[in-house]
Order: sequence, then structure tokens, then C-alpha cells
Amino acid sequence: MKFKKHLYLKIALVTILIAIVSCKKETASESNNTKVTTSQAHPSLILTAQGVKDIRAQLGNIPVFDKTLEKVQKEIDAEIAEGIDTPIPKDYSGGYTHARHKRNFLVLQKAGVLYQILEDEKYAKYVKDMLMQYEEMYKTLPVHPKTRSYARGKLFWQCLNDSNWLVYVSQAYDCIYNYLTTEERDKLETNLFRPFADFISIKNPQFYNRVHNHSTWGNAAVGMIGLVMNDEELIQRALYGIKNVGLDKNAKDNDGGYINKDGKAGFLANIEEPFSPDGYYTEGPYYQRYAMYPFLIFAQGLQNVRPELKIFNYKDGVLLKSVNALLQLSDADGEFFPLNDGQKGMSYYARELVTAVDIAYHNGNQDPGLLSIVQKQNQVLLDDAGFAAAIGVKNQKATPYKKQSINLTDGPEGKQGGVAILRAGEEDLTLVFKYSAQGSSHGHYDKLSFSLHEKGDEIIQDYGLARFVNIEQKGGGNYLKENKTWAKQTIAHNTLIQNETSHFKGKYEIGSKNHSVLNYFAVENQNIQVVSAKENNAYPGTELLRTMAIIKDEHFEKPFLLDIMTINSNKKNQYDFPFYYMGQLLNTNFEYTSETSLKALGKKNGYQHLFLEASAKAKNSNSKVAWMNKNKFYTLTATTNKNDDLLFTRIGAKDPNFNLRREAAIMLRRKNAKNTTFVSTIEAHGSYSPVSEFALNSKSSIKEINLILDSKDYTAVSITNINDKTKVFITSNTNASKDAKHTLTIKNKNYNWVGPCTYINN
Repeated sequence: MKFKKHLYLKIALVTILIAIVSCKKETASESNNTKVTTSQAHPSLILTAQGVKDIRAQLGNIPVFDKTLEKVQKEIDAEIAEGIDTPIPKDYSGGYTHARHKRNFLVLQKAGVLYQILEDEKYAKYVKDMLMQYEEMYKTLPVHPKTRSYARGKLFWQCLNDSNWLVYVSQAYDCIYNYLTTEERDKLETNLFRPFADFISIKNPQFYNRVHNHSTWGNAAVGMIGLVMNDEELIQRALYGIKNVGLDKNAKDNDGGYINKDGKAGFLANIEEPFSPDGYYTEGPYYQRYAMYPFLIFAQGLQNVRPELKIFNYKDGVLLKSVNALLQLSDADGEFFPLNDGQKGMSYYARELVTAVDIAYHNGNQDPGLLSIVQKQNQVLLDDAGFAAAIGVKNQKATPYKKQSINLTDGPEGKQGGVAILRAGEEDLTLVFKYSAQGSSHGHYDKLSFSLHEKGDEIIQDYGLARFVNIEQKGGGNYLKENKTWAKQTIAHNTLIQNETSHFKGKYEIGSKNHSVLNYFAVENQNIQVVSAKENNAYPGTELLRTMAIIKDEHFEKPFLLDIMTINSNKKNQYDFPFYYMGQLLNTNFEYTSETSLKALGKKNGYQHLFLEASAKAKNSNSKVAWMNKNKFYTLTATTNKNDDLLFTRIGAKDPNFNLRREAAIMLRRKNAKNTTFVSTIEAHGSYSPVSEFALNSKSSIKEINLILDSKDYTAVSITNINDKTKVFITSNTNASKDAKHTLTIKNKNYNWVGPCTYINN
């Protein structure tokens, strides 16, 4: 990877770090009045000494902050009453010891801030007592007995969770730092914190020196405890990673350090490479949400302790941009679109997003739109950033957060495809179109795939991941084998599959080298919003071009989706084109035959997990499928050739442990085709009331769609409604600039327009 653009800033960071001279400050220990010498004021990571004073002065006058404080105090008081438990680790995710140690680090962090805000020593004593128990345990603790991870932890089955622990516990330590005696701090730092930081970094370089959300947690953990301890070597190890990876793990520099400065590892590299200039994180929104906590909490610590670094300005302020990108990647209910490995239901109500929104508000330009998200979250951080957000809400500065149609580029320089979101009105219809890079190890093989949403409901779904996170009964709460055999495979997504083989043969080494290319993104006209992208590498010798438009037309009740997938290949193939619809099938305009016994549709590449429930041969130029979901009606209308197969499938074959959701799809199959085009529309229409038992506008308003031109340069589709009103959509396949002038004759009729596409009367 190349970081030339920001090399000057990295050099500046190194210079500042080396030049910093710690100025000693003397503070009195609140526990025993013993004079102790510290290198900086405490607290300083997420709370600052001044911030604590400001918060104490306003307690009782900041509603959302006071409410959060009351809730946290009640929670921690109950924990204190229950007593401390630091069991010997033995479980995977979801097991008791895993859950207890996870609970402990969350509780420690909260107890620490309560001590600072409320000045009640019982919280400091609780933190100290638990840390001392961990100190006693850690001195002789072996690696975790569970062996599944590539980097086993000690408290947890993987170093990732150990890093979670240290990120949170470093904040607790910072809050009680001056409560402890010098001897107590030396004991904790010598026997617990420094060995802990060494273990997850120099003892596990395969974990620590990656560009991945795992490493971000590791970098933040080492860096945050380094900030509290004023340990320059740990801070630089966090920013730049370690050297000699794969060689001698104990090899040091001449000055006794482990620092790597080639720009390929560490916290800065993990900002540089995964984030695009737009703030999109290549692994997808689910893992962006997870990584936002270490990214922003460590950045906040650096901002407070080392403001000279100006970390929030790094890479043109991409950390703050990423918060906006993530919020844009959510539906009307705040739930993140499940691109790549993503658990459905994860939303901006998660604690990581409370952190992200508060810190972004505090360190950005105090965008009042973020305050409306704070209001929905109805909680804030108990620190300087949360205090600032709470004051903003109290002072009625909040304005509605504006979600919009947006094209988020992927790749460190924004040149590796992207994710486009088209929104009609107040999210009445939202298209999520993926034409991105692979997405690291959490990526799925689904170029030019899409999902479709109406407000907070899925119409056409993306499956997401195959995992029951932290549910021990399902594979220890970890990824299930079906994540590879099903969820990552192309057939699990709404895109084209050639010859029953996944994109890039389902191989990470191939997929990670390729990305789709944007043809155009046009949203200037709110009534016709379009995204178009090409994929040339998913299948060698085959070019895919997909153009998708959300169209608002006065002749239709609601906006509808137009989908054009063009395939050009150097040989004949079988093409499968699935739509994973949500809801209950209502009817079709073709006759189908139901299977009397269920069999898998194929043997591999995800096909082994699909039951074939029914099938038909297309008899018409248009095939229609209608369904109902959550008392709303939807209709798919697709152009079909004679003898195209129409297959009704359901997920769940060869799944003896019931790890997969039993959900349905309609699949179009076209055999023995070389160059061909699939055209379809999806309408949202009408509603049903189970109380009045009335169905309104339950039938499709589209009479027919036709592919009236399909050339190298242009594709044109006519759409006729039930009142015989016909419109024509034309897209440019080659010259798609905004200023391009086009003149085209179709069936003796001339069409003239400027720009990449047009939607006009026939």
C-alpha cells in the first residue's frame, strides 16, 4: 500500500512523539494523602480534569446526561453489591467465563467515571480491588485453553477480546490513577498492564500487525494504556506497529524498542488503508460499527493527552467523516445495512455509536444533526464528549439528521469501487447497491448485488452473516461453517451467478485483487436517481453491467425500482439471477409445479443449501411474482425469454443443525446464453389492514416492460402502466459523463438528452 499523500504527517507525528518531554506534576493521592509524582494530569483519556469540573458544576441540570448517570450508577451499585468475580478463563463467546470477563471490563470503565463524577471512593476501591485480582491472576495465567483462534488470548479465547478488555480497563485505570499509591500503580503496571500490552503485541504479531479491525483494537489497547502510563514506547508501538513480524518475536531495536515505521501496520495504517476518503470502511458497516469504538476512543485519548498530533485531522479528517458514512449506511430505524459479514438488527443505538456520535459532535464542527441521533439514543458518554452533546441537546440545538442518496467510495484513495445508496423521499424506498472491493476477510463474493428497503423493512434482503453472536449453543457464539458455505457465496445474494460458480471462484486471493468500477451515479433529479457499475473480473471473459434506478412517477402510487443487468461473455453460459424477497407469496402470472419432495438445487458454491420448492417455464415476455410483507404489497415484473426457468427456492438444505434461516427466493435461470440482458422492476404498492380487512391497491400498476434497445452503447427499456401510459428509460453504457449529449433513434422515434440517462415519454 502507498501512503505518499500523508507521509508528511506521519513524519511530523514521529518528530512530535520523540520531541515530547514529559513535564512532571505533583498531585495528592486522594486515598491516603501520600504525595505521588505523575507525568501528566489524571484523568486525561476520555475524561479530563477540566471536564470533570464542568460536569460536576452542571449535575442535575443536563437531562440526558443526568439520566444516563442515574442508570449507570444503579447498574454499578448492583454490581458492587454482587461482589467481584474474576473466574479462570475456559469458555468461548457466550460461555460464563467469557461473559463475566466482558462484563467486568464494561463495569470497570463505568465505575471509574462514576468515581470521578460523584467523588465517591467506593467506586475507586471497587476498581482497585478488581484490578488487583486480575494482577494476581495474570502473573501465572496461561494462554486460553480454547484453540480455535489464530491468536489465542489469556482472559479470552482470542487476543481480540483481550484487547477489548484493555481498551476499557485503561480508561478505568486513568480514572483512579491518583487514588492509587505509587506502589500500587507500580504493581499493576509491572505485573498486569505492561505484560498484557506485550502479550497482545510483540507476543502475537500475527494479530497485532494486520490492517484489520482486530489489529485496530490491539493498537488502541496498547496505545491507551501507554497514554495512561506515559510509556512512549507503547504509544509509538500503537501508532506504528511492531517490526520483525514472522521472525524473532523478541528482537528489539538498538535502543531496546520494537517499533515498526514502514507505514504498513499500527493505528495510523489502520486509518489509512481501510477507510476511503468518504469515510467508508472496507469491511462493511457492521464491522465499521465495531471498529469505531477503538478508532474514536483512542483518537479522543490522543487528542486529550497529545493534542499536538491533531489526530482528528489525519487523512483529511477521515475519522470524523466515517461517523457520517456509518449513519448514512442505516435504514429508517437506524439499523445498518448488512453488507458483507453483518448481523441484522445492529444499529446506531449500539454503545459504539453512542461513543462515535458524541465524539464526532465534540471534536467536529458540532453538527446539530448529530444531536438528533443523540436524542434518539437517549444516552450519552459520561465524559467530556458526552457532556458536550448533552449540553447541545439541552440548549435545543438539535436539527433532523439528513440521510440522502450518497455514493461512498471504497479503497484508501477512493478508487476501489464503492457502495451507493439511493433514497426516495423520507426513505420510502431505499436501494443499497454494492460494487465495492472485497472487504478484507469479512467480505462476501457478491459484486453488483443489492438490497431494497421500504422505510425500516427489507423488501429484497441481503442475508448477512451466518453466526449467532455470543450465543454459546450455536458454535460457541462464533462464525458457523455455513458462513463460508452459504453466506459468503454469490448465490446467497441478489446478483448474477454464472455456471453455478461464485464470483472469483469464491477465493479470497482473487477477490481481494479486484473491484467493480462505477459507470455513473446520478441523483441530481430527485425523481430519477440512478447508479450504474461494471464488473469485469468476477468471471474471466464475462463483463457485467448493472444499472439500477429508483423512479418517482406521478402515474404510480409509490416509487419503483428499475433494474437492468447486461452480460457480455466470450462463451455460452448458464445464468442465475435470484431475488430474496421477504414475505408471503401471493400469486404469479405463470403456472408452476411444486416439488413433492425437497432436494438441494446443487452440490456446491452455496447451491447445496437451497431447496427447490417449485419451478416453471416462462411462457410470456413478462413474468410476474407478487408477495405481501408487513401488510404491504410488492410485485416483481421481469422480462423473460421463452423457456427461461423460474425457480422457487428456500434456504435450508444440507443444514442439519438449523443454522440457516428458512427464507425464500425467486430465481430466473437462463441457459445456453452468451450475451443477454435481464430487466426487471420491483413495485411497492398498496396496503392491507387486518382490522378492517380491506386490501388497497393490491395489484401491480405495471402492465408490461420491454427491452426496446440493447447495444454496446445504449440500453433502453419501455415501461407501460395499466392505463397504457408508456415511459422510456435509456442508459448510456459507455459515454456516461454528465455533459455528454446523446441522440438516439429507436423504432423511428428520436430521443435527445444530456447526461448519462433519461426517463421520458414514449
